[in-house]
Amino acid sequence: MDYQAKFKSPFGVIGIRCTNESLTGIEFLAPGAKSQVPHNAFAQTVCEQLLAYFANADFHFDLPLKIGGTLHQNKVWQIMQAIPRGQVLTYGEVAARIGSSPRAVGQACGNNPIPVIIPCHRIVGKASLGGFMHHNGGYALDIKHWLLAHEGVLSTLSNGGV
Repeated sequence: MDYQAKFKSPFGVIGIRCTNESLTGIEFLAPGAKSQVPHNAFAQTVCEQLLAYFANADFHFDLPLKIGGTLHQNKVWQIMQAIPRGQVLTYGEVAARIGSSPRAVGQACGNNPIPVIIPCHRIVGKASLGGFMHHNGGYALDIKHWLLAHEGVLSTLSNGGV
């Protein structure tokens, strides 16, 4: 897959896909992936904003996104973008808001093309973190755990407050 940049984050290398004007995808690359300098000014801006978020969880992204997706996915992704840093919703809560099922919400979360910026990590299970990137463990869940810890959510979850 072609990336316009690959940069080292606190938990591994992130691949950036974009045009000259909008972000189209973010992928968490396999451990050991090599960095790649940005190919254009917009890719550089994406990297700078992600680095600003990693330095300060309160950073607000200001990037044009081109995400596609189905009507259902877009409803879920809109809700994700409205969840403030430091808060989470459960799959069931999101499903109730849009007249869907928790499983369908989970599928939309896993299909999110721009994680972190569209914060799918802020949607969790009723009694656990839930999955991440269509995985229920391993490296993917380690990333979700890191993101939620970075945003100060894990202490709330461990105290029973979802």
